[in-house]
Amino acid sequence: MDRIPILKFGYSLLVTIQVDMHDQLAMTLQDDLTSRLVKERARGVLIDISALEIVDSFMGRVLNNIAAMAKILDAVTVVVGMRPAVAITLVELGLDLPGVKTALNVERGMDLIRASVEDLSAADDDAE
Repeated sequence: MDRIPILKFGYSLLVTIQVDMHDQLAMTLQDDLTSRLVKERARGVLIDISALEIVDSFMGRVLNNIAAMAKILDAVTVVVGMRPAVAITLVELGLDLPGVKTALNVERGMDLIRASVEDLSAADDDAE
């Protein structure tokens, strides 16, 4: 597989990673996701990593970069389905993902995106 599918779901983009990520695939995902954010004018990105057994430091940086780019493009990023072993590994590697929100599952992740979008919309209305 040379691409990870990116699905439009309302005002959000949904990415479900079902294969082990190698570095080139992670970079392709980052580029594809950024392009789709602009094209779709999405307000949220939900990344499901429940199928990943391992998240290394490179993949952690890619997730952080995706969140940073999404923020610049006025979107929020939520990662869902993180296994306990993956969370432990990220902590042991000293990786802090400051721009990435997390949720246990897709439903809670979409709720987080919805709430963030509503907060941003309310702030925009107050600014006018």
